[in-house]
Amino acid sequence: MRTPDTTCGPPEARPAPDMNEVVGRDDLLLVTLDTLRYDVAVELAATGRIPHLARHLPGGVWEKRHAPGSFTYASHQAMFAGFLPTPAAPGPHPRLFAARFAGSETTAGRTFVFDTPDLVSGLADAGYRTVCIGGVGFFNKRGALGDVLPGLFQESHWEPEFGVASPTSFEAQVERAEKVVAELPHEQRLFLFLNASALHQPNWFHTPGATRETGDSRATHAAALEYIDRHIGRLFAVLSSRRRCFAIVCSDHGTAYGDDGYVGHRLGHEAVWTVPYAHFFLEPSA
Repeated sequence: MRTPDTTCGPPEARPAPDMNEVVGRDDLLLVTLDTLRYDVAVELAATGRIPHLARHLPGGVWEKRHAPGSFTYASHQAMFAGFLPTPAAPGPHPRLFAARFAGSETTAGRTFVFDTPDLVSGLADAGYRTVCIGGVGFFNKRGALGDVLPGLFQESHWEPEFGVASPTSFEAQVERAEKVVAELPHEQRLFLFLNASALHQPNWFHTPGATRETGDSRATHAAALEYIDRHIGRLFAVLSSRRRCFAIVCSDHGTAYGDDGYVGHRLGHEAVWTVPYAHFFLEPSA
């Protein structure tokens, strides 16, 4: 079974803001909807099932992109180096963020260039408070590997309620984001990263009537995205409560539910490599 091409808009990259103006002026938010499939994201936006997300998507549609990695750790290492998902069209495509690197063909005049090994420390050098709210196991800080990605940040948070086994993971993560913002001095710029674990297996508990025995499916994956949508408005509201916020919402990779016989990710299938992406400004409410 091939992943259907349900693109609702042009696949090419939309015009990006000048990130040299954004950085230092606005707060920044990066949300990775861990394992979110492109076809599911597009279908739910087109049918009105994720209204809170859809109202912020440019033109009401997700942009089709290619993931920089096929599983969480690889993809986030790339993104934290400035390699966000790549537009699914011939390039080169100028990037929003890039480490200073001689000969880079995707660093342009509107790219924010940093002189540190990763974007997180680059933003810290630019005066940002960098905060990670983890989700899946690569952010759980329970071992050396689970410390690598959160260790890039000045402040990091993870607890079992944020993890893949929690039916209320995203609500708990948003609540922690609200606390982080409430405790931050108003003048302090913020870069908040949140890895939403709700879409990752297991996700059967987001569908009424489903059981552990019936297991996960494309339908329960979609229900998990609806669950996230019911609460993401709170996250957007708190991140724009102090000043304008530049937000990036994307998947780090997709996942397979029997596509061509494949299940899961960390494999080279279209269902894994093709991801939804959007960036937009959240304007302050006051």
